[in-house]
Amino acid sequence: MYLKFFGLSEKPFELTPDPKFLFLTPGHREALAQLTYGVQEQKGFILMTGEVGTGKTTLLRTLVQRMEGQIESALIINSTLPFDEILEYVLADLGIPDPKETRAQRLMALNAFLIEQRRAKRKTILIIDEAQNLSIETLEQIRLLSNFETNSEKLIQIILSGQPELQAKLQLTALRQLKQRIGLRCTLAPMTPEQVEQYIVSHIRVAGGRRQMFTPAAVRQITQYSRGIPRVVNMICDHCLLLAYADQARDVDGGIAKRAIAYIEAGGADPNGWRQVRRLLNAPMTRQSRRDLVAWSAGAVAVAAATFGIASQSAYRSALHAIFSTMESPFGGVVRWLTHWWGS
Repeated sequence: MYLKFFGLSEKPFELTPDPKFLFLTPGHREALAQLTYGVQEQKGFILMTGEVGTGKTTLLRTLVQRMEGQIESALIINSTLPFDEILEYVLADLGIPDPKETRAQRLMALNAFLIEQRRAKRKTILIIDEAQNLSIETLEQIRLLSNFETNSEKLIQIILSGQPELQAKLQLTALRQLKQRIGLRCTLAPMTPEQVEQYIVSHIRVAGGRRQMFTPAAVRQITQYSRGIPRVVNMICDHCLLLAYADQARDVDGGIAKRAIAYIEAGGADPNGWRQVRRLLNAPMTRQSRRDLVAWSAGAVAVAAATFGIASQSAYRSALHAIFSTMESPFGGVVRWLTHWWGS
């Protein structure tokens, strides 16, 4: 909707984890380096944790994209599945024909595939996102997958990615063997205020923008509310651009940022309540808009009069009836709401 207005080729603040928009803070860069090293050096288990929305999934997809041609990968995004269904999903993702019988036969099919990949000098990685949801039993079964190995190397690399609760779960006595097998650990932290500003600039540039349309005041508002969480930054910035477009404002200032945050806080409801009215008042006057404004004003007077007892309800309803017969603008919705409210 707002792309042409701001000179963008695509939306810069989508919520989907697109590696093209990856912004590497020092922490993200270090985490990506550890993931890459762990896979290349066949470290077995790799653990990555971070708060919701810090970019874990984007980083994982970036890893797979950058190692394309060197690896075969299976990405599990539904971590609530029991182990047998996870195993079934892994076989399908790796393109392994499913025996569709016992767990043992599926494990043998996976082992045969891993050996073939090793002979072809290709690595296989299993990535489990939102791993904090895995049950203790499932985590233990996943640990056993790391037993696929030769005398000198692991045949499958397993990346567990999840929220900080995953760290706490791994402290359980029942998972002490899994904890001991984790070769590398990395943590994603929220962005600093400086990084939030760089993040916004980076996303606009990747989306084809040639200038920074967010003012320092807007960036401060966004940073304060998001607390440096990339997903929240994306959500606010997208609403900011939409509001700026609606106001035909070339820059996103602090006021627009506050309105976007209020919109999110209100759960999607219009925080101003009368945005359409304000747009009509600010728009250039045409014959139709004058007609709409006069009609809406008459309705407002009728509502006020009826509210304070100056006019009867019958006069009030007559005024509203006249408005309905003349208005064809979006304000008909406002008046219909008033009528429903008054009659309820």
